[in-house]
Amino acid sequence: MPSLAEALNALLETLNALDSTVNAEQTLLCSGLVNGVALQRITEQKSSLLTTLDYQNQQRQLAEKEQRVSAPYAAQRSLAALWQEIQRLTATLNQRNQHNGLLLEQQIIRNSEALTVLNTRVGQNTLYGPNGQSRGAGIPGRKISI
Repeated sequence: MPSLAEALNALLETLNALDSTVNAEQTLLCSGLVNGVALQRITEQKSSLLTTLDYQNQQRQLAEKEQRVSAPYAAQRSLAALWQEIQRLTATLNQRNQHNGLLLEQQIIRNSEALTVLNTRVGQNTLYGPNGQSRGAGIPGRKISI
């Protein structure tokens, strides 16, 4: 089992990786035209990092029990400094993730509106039938067969 300092450093390292991932997600969501494959990859990275954080937090709690200490580690300055940085970064990540959620929600609304427009136009289309074949009635001019 890692020491408490090692557990806190591992948490901080993973939080920094998550920060990079959330920043990449925000950049993608602000780009205007969202690449679905890239967004899926980022979502998978976030999920993996959150799973890692959960495990590392469990390790931290076990180390605390073993050493009979608890956050915010007021008696141990180096641990207290690590904990403060973890708390700060966690709060920042929470805010960014909520912002990204709003950006994603706006993207979903835009996509839904675009689909509504497309579905309305498809319903009015007289050139093609439901099977994708052209309809002869709506096409002006001569029909040529080959």
